[in-house]
Amino acid sequence: MTNENFQRRLTPIERFFTRSPFAIVTMVARINGSVSEGMLRDAVTQVQKRHTLLQTRIVDGEDHTQSFTSKGVQEIPVEVVPRHSEGDWIKIHRESLKLPFEFETHPAIRFILVQSPEISDLIILCHHIICDGMSLAYLARDLMVHLGDPTRELEVLPAPPAIDLDNLPSDVSQSGLVKSLIQRMNQKWADEGEFFDHEDYRILTKTYWDNYNHEIFSIELSEEETTAIIARCKSENVTVNSALSTAFIGAQSFIEGEKPYHAKIVIAADLRDRLPNPPGEGMGMYAAGLELKFKYNHKQSFWDNVRKFHKKAQPNFTNKNLFGDILNWLYLEPTIFEAMNFKKLGGLVPPGSANYEKLSGFSAREDVVSRILKRDNLESLETKPWGTAVTNLGRLDFPRQYGVLALDRLIMQPGGGFPLSNVNMVLGAVTCSGKLSLIMEFAEEAVELSTMVRIKEKALTFLHD
Repeated sequence: MTNENFQRRLTPIERFFTRSPFAIVTMVARINGSVSEGMLRDAVTQVQKRHTLLQTRIVDGEDHTQSFTSKGVQEIPVEVVPRHSEGDWIKIHRESLKLPFEFETHPAIRFILVQSPEISDLIILCHHIICDGMSLAYLARDLMVHLGDPTRELEVLPAPPAIDLDNLPSDVSQSGLVKSLIQRMNQKWADEGEFFDHEDYRILTKTYWDNYNHEIFSIELSEEETTAIIARCKSENVTVNSALSTAFIGAQSFIEGEKPYHAKIVIAADLRDRLPNPPGEGMGMYAAGLELKFKYNHKQSFWDNVRKFHKKAQPNFTNKNLFGDILNWLYLEPTIFEAMNFKKLGGLVPPGSANYEKLSGFSAREDVVSRILKRDNLESLETKPWGTAVTNLGRLDFPRQYGVLALDRLIMQPGGGFPLSNVNMVLGAVTCSGKLSLIMEFAEEAVELSTMVRIKEKALTFLHD
């Protein structure tokens, strides 16, 4: 370990994901060549030295604070399973999502190598509390560097700065009125607050995955298809992100008919370079979501729609918009965030379960948390405030060759801060080794599998137009 005495409190932004059963980000690195269990374990040890948060566990304080500490941390879990077909990783991933993280003893990350002699899929599952999508992209590349050359010393990165009130863009500020409103909510919560522990998290995790199944479609475009889409976007003066977003917005309304949520979209944005004290390639949570409204016009061509979407979206990527919610979070009592998932999911805990009275009772009561959820139209697991949530890491200029190994592609499942039933579809995109990989994720309880198959096919038709 390189940071034996590292300790800091979690920020409210990190605590937004505290004890969430579903806020798990996944990166899959498809590797050409032979990777042994010993090679992987050695590589994990090396990248753990490079990234501070991979050397930490999370401890609860007496005053309901949480802190990262590097003391008494146990090993990162590493598992190896045989690979028989290209789709094996999806089934393995689905089951792995259901396992609770041991935050109090281990770093909040797991590695699974789906292994065959010629090609392997390395699954990195990481809780959102210590990462975002770019974190795992950099981590996957760091692992490849060491797998390709085990003798190479990786540079140890300094502990990455968190997003807090001292590390915000200068043009971001909070009004006195909003501060006052948040202060009142904090005071109310101080009087009525309910607090949760690891056992509550274990129960909530089992309850969530007993009730919801996340289905994944992995769309793996060839290098030729990727090049063609990038070239078309360039000729249309739009981004690939705008084209992807528009394709799936349009496909949903075409297949399902117009629904109110189709026009509501969330696009993830990387905040790293916007911070006065940037984290560089360090691991951590440095992403935000931009909410937009866009109604697809089926009387116009797909590329006409893309240009309209692009024109509408681009001016909205401002510090004021991207840091607006984050600023509110930094002033809000963090245990309110933690309580949100227990409020939404506690009613699903079956009678006879441990802590049933506490979790079910909290879910049913009216308080600050229930009022916040109602205000944001998030109190029900049946409603869909959004049609599409898009995370696109863009084109990553990582090497393809690492010694005798080759990075064939990266595949990302972005996870989220809300139950998947609250969004019609989550889209994760990353372009690496010249190939665009797309993940479509949805809750089978919220939308039919056959419907999503048709949406996928229609969106791809748009993109290949």
